[in-house]
Amino acid sequence: MNLPAAHPSEPAKSIAEGLKGRDFLALADITAAELAYLLDLAVRLKVLQKEGGQYAPLAGKTLAMIFEKPSTRTRVSFEVGMTQLGGQALFLSRNDLQLGRGETIADTARVLSRYVDAIMIRAYSHQQVVELARAATVPVINGLTDFAHPCQALADLLTLREAFGRLEGLKLAYVGDGNNVAHSLIVGAAKMGLHVAVATPEGYAPHPTVMETARECAQVSGGSVTWTTDPVEAVSGAHAVYTDVWASMGQEEEAEARKAVFAPYQVNAGLMAKADPQAVFLHCLPAHRGEEVTDEVIDGPQSVVFDQAENRLHVQKAILVALLGA
Repeated sequence: MNLPAAHPSEPAKSIAEGLKGRDFLALADITAAELAYLLDLAVRLKVLQKEGGQYAPLAGKTLAMIFEKPSTRTRVSFEVGMTQLGGQALFLSRNDLQLGRGETIADTARVLSRYVDAIMIRAYSHQQVVELARAATVPVINGLTDFAHPCQALADLLTLREAFGRLEGLKLAYVGDGNNVAHSLIVGAAKMGLHVAVATPEGYAPHPTVMETARECAQVSGGSVTWTTDPVEAVSGAHAVYTDVWASMGQEEEAEARKAVFAPYQVNAGLMAKADPQAVFLHCLPAHRGEEVTDEVIDGPQSVVFDQAENRLHVQKAILVALLGA
């Protein structure tokens, strides 16, 4: 079965050709036109899946999935996505590979490239993923690192487009820790013309290079990127309010200290009331309920967090189809 017809305003076929064989490591490496193309493709794949259609362009293809960190959404969505596209996925923990016994990441990349058609990796170190991609001869997809989470950001943008019918001109407030999720979200949103307002405590702002890149992207797209320590200022009039856990994986020892620092940044009913009346609430999950967000908000009518979680499946299918040239 074929995909639903592309919208006439989709990027030219040359964009699809340009994505074939590429890595997907950070949204800074992807143009705004390519981002728009991937979002459009994800919509078409989602429509087809909802209608019960079968589309198996990756029949005979295999995705190796390397996990150094535990996962619910990343593992299940990639594995299900490959299955729905006709391919198969291999789950590989660090203990399943010789990485755990000292084999280099470059040698692992070279070996896997002889067996599989693409590699997805969820790792602690972003540099390790860069090294893997440098040595691999098949596309490498970043499933999360300490610096970036591009697949999540793509799902976030799709969720916002579904909620508002557009992306350009929306105000997006990110409140909390300037972490890997924030890095990808800020750059992706800036590329698509959103007005991004970030609120973090002093010392927890997104990386300066990320903010610089995002501001450069916003100058081109007509969006904007600002940072403040005041969550009310960031959220005022926002169409979307986004938060994440205060202590990411690998920061467990800091968790208690961070609770005191971030307590004023909790997204609760009072803070949501400062946003646009039609605002939506986003969270990449898993959530620490009662910390960065209250039950009232995450379970309330403005929450779209489970739409976000579902959209990981659809955007990652789009990434796989695009990179593998299906």
